[in-house]
Amino acid sequence: MIYGIGTDICDIRRIAASLARHGDRFAEKVLCDAELRTWRARGARWPERGVRYLATRFSAKEAFSKAIGLGMRMPMTWRACEIANLESGQPAIVLHGALQEWFAARGLRSHITVTDEADYAASFCVVEKI
Repeated sequence: MIYGIGTDICDIRRIAASLARHGDRFAEKVLCDAELRTWRARGARWPERGVRYLATRFSAKEAFSKAIGLGMRMPMTWRACEIANLESGQPAIVLHGALQEWFAARGLRSHITVTDEADYAASFCVVEKI
């Protein structure tokens, strides 16, 4: 049974402007440690690719927060929600701490997809009750 759905579209130029204004602090607020390592590695090789990575993660976390019905309220925090990739490359949501406990207590499972094109990153999330 579907518990919730969420979608988000993010202007990559807005993310680039936030990085220019706030530097790494913006990424450190949005990304968990594993995501930060990937962002730094991608950005070091190709800065635009790093910005796109950050934008897709931002968008995916927004879509997930909408699908669970919390928005950005506790226990949902930027860093408690990780957008990882399975071996196949498929994106997956990995939760941490109180958010993981909240999610498990409700018997939920999530599905996420992300995409980016030119100036925009978009995500769609479905959360189902098991």
